[in-house]
Amino acid sequence: MSKKFLTDVIVQSAEMPAIAANRLAADIIAAIKDEIIQTGRFTLPDFGAFIVRETPKRTALNPRTGEKVAVKAGATVRFKASPSLKESALAGLKKAKRKAKKD
Repeated sequence: MSKKFLTDVIVQSAEMPAIAANRLAADIIAAIKDEIIQTGRFTLPDFGAFIVRETPKRTALNPRTGEKVAVKAGATVRFKASPSLKESALAGLKKAKRKAKKD
């Protein structure tokens, strides 16, 4: 999903000018980022949740040289899909496979 995709959906749904829809999409993305920064989590019912997870410091290998490299601790944002999204995605996948078999 991209900002342009969100803008296009807003333009079609709300019949507003593209410039205003682009601004609205940017504001939605900024609000989601702010919520994740403040609480470490953002949930959309029937879609899923974005959750901040801490990553520990570790040692990795450089694939070219095989040399050990220290990797600092950090954080990453993970997405966990809701059960209804998983069901819908699975149904869509099965439908696509059936369609591919027909062709």
